[in-house]
Amino acid sequence: MKKRLLDILIIVGGAFLFALGVNLFVIPNELGEGGVTGITIILYYLFEWSPGIVNLVINGLLLIVGYRFLDRTAVLYTIIAVASNSLFLVLTDHWRIESDEIVVNAIFGGMFVGIGIGMIIRVGGTTAGTTILARIANKYLDWNISYALLFFDLIVAFSSFFIIGAKALMLTIIMLYIGTKVMDFIIEGVNPKKAVTIISKEHQKIADQVITVMDRGVTIMHGQGYYTKNKQEILYIVISKQELSTLKKIVKSADKNAFITIHDVRDVFGEGFIDISK
Repeated sequence: MKKRLLDILIIVGGAFLFALGVNLFVIPNELGEGGVTGITIILYYLFEWSPGIVNLVINGLLLIVGYRFLDRTAVLYTIIAVASNSLFLVLTDHWRIESDEIVVNAIFGGMFVGIGIGMIIRVGGTTAGTTILARIANKYLDWNISYALLFFDLIVAFSSFFIIGAKALMLTIIMLYIGTKVMDFIIEGVNPKKAVTIISKEHQKIADQVITVMDRGVTIMHGQGYYTKNKQEILYIVISKQELSTLKKIVKSADKNAFITIHDVRDVFGEGFIDISK
């Protein structure tokens, strides 16, 4: 129950930031947006219909159609997210920031929207609309959620060309890209680590040094070269970015001919990192 309440608070906070992004940076500068929000903004420019009310109606209909693709918790969280988004879009309707720098506004609009949606998706909710389509694409096509969302959002954004013009559309695309990168960061986590794979004849010496000098665990995997058919031990190590230089020195001193690959990873759980039960 405590986790459920925390998730709901995060969703409400994300919805608030999302609404601020739209009302402080997007609408005052006559920019576009993606997804259902983009449609509501176009209707606002054309008929001055309330984005909050239109957002609630369209997303409510899409949620009815797409609920079968979400689990029970995701449906509950999505209802809360859609209601919160619509409420905050109405409550912050007349909030404004005095700024004539349209590029700066586009950047901050992307950041606020990206953080807001990222917070909602990270705890298992959606903002309905194209987010439901993105989750379907992730489930059945293995698309990255953030980039699937960008794909569907761009379709809506390009349709706003005839309303907002070429310059505003280009800034909108920049804003959507920034929002996607920020959202990706929020969804994937704020605990970046490096996963290092090492193939070396001196694997034993390297592993001993990693354990004694760096106090890090080492996993040994058994591999075989496809061409040579030679058996080979492979080391797999997860470390922080700051520890990478120390590991490189250890490998270099043990075997200058070692083969190393380094990967970016986020949200590492387990002994020595984050307790997954928290």
